[in-house]
Amino acid sequence: MVYVDTSIIVPYYCPEELSGKAEDFLLAEVRPAISSLTEVEVFSAVSRKVREGGLNKKTGRRILAKFLEHVDRNFYTNLAVVPYHFRLARDWIGLLNIGLRSLDALHLAIASTEGLRLVTADRGLAESATTLGLEVQVLS
Repeated sequence: MVYVDTSIIVPYYCPEELSGKAEDFLLAEVRPAISSLTEVEVFSAVSRKVREGGLNKKTGRRILAKFLEHVDRNFYTNLAVVPYHFRLARDWIGLLNIGLRSLDALHLAIASTEGLRLVTADRGLAESATTLGLEVQVLS
């Protein structure tokens, strides 16, 4: 199993340059892991696309409904975010030598704790994962 961050999930549902690769990857995986953090970030990304005019509200609602259908039907393995993840993310940020953003640190903590390879399209996140010694795969 792999942990897939939001940079792969959003292009699967929203038309973007990476959509084809995200679709191929996700459909080849059996129940890729996401977290409740991913759910919030997907809703945020779709909302931003609607506000910025990249999607209309009807399409945005359809995308969110499809994502939730996949979550509810266990297309994904949904991992809980627990206090230990926050402490680990805090500690990694506290190293003061990695340009980790708070939510990225949480994604890394979840993947690390579960022993999962992180799959991302975010090169900065991938670099941070590598610096921390985590297994990472970049889709681009």
